[in-house]
Amino acid sequence: MRLWLVSREYDTRQTVTLTYASVDGRRSYTRQASIELLQRKPITAAIDRDEADTEPVADAERRDRYAAEAERMAADHDPDDDI
Repeated sequence: MRLWLVSREYDTRQTVTLTYASVDGRRSYTRQASIELLQRKPITAAIDRDEADTEPVADAERRDRYAAEAERMAADHDPDDDI
């Protein structure tokens, strides 16, 4: 399942939370990584994950926001583009 980057949040512990979502916003995948790791391995516009590794997005507002951002990313970027 192709998922597009929809959110990137930094915190005070020098970690980044990345959220990827399907273009319909119904499924998401979240991972955390250190800023140091991300400097060595860039963030890409999209990733592929098995549906079993994703979570359903229950909140309708969040689902709509994820869908809009995933559609924008898919229209503007190739999946392997560094973001």
